[in-house]
Amino acid sequence: MPTERVDYRRIANEIAEKIESGELASGTKLPSTRELADTYGVHISTIGRVMSILKDRGVVVGQPGKGVYVAEPE
Repeated sequence: MPTERVDYRRIANEIAEKIESGELASGTKLPSTRELADTYGVHISTIGRVMSILKDRGVVVGQPGKGVYVAEPE
């Protein structure tokens, strides 16, 4: 769906901007997938795509069983 594609890129960029600006500091745990989906009014699969983009960019890291965190700067 084209709308979903636009949404996940927009959301990924918005979260990345919060990280780059320092609003979300390194080591900060991101809200759960469900919470982010509710916040942005999208399906959880969209948030899955968002997390994939952010992980590929190296701005977040996943810790199995613990959550997703803002990555330490390189």
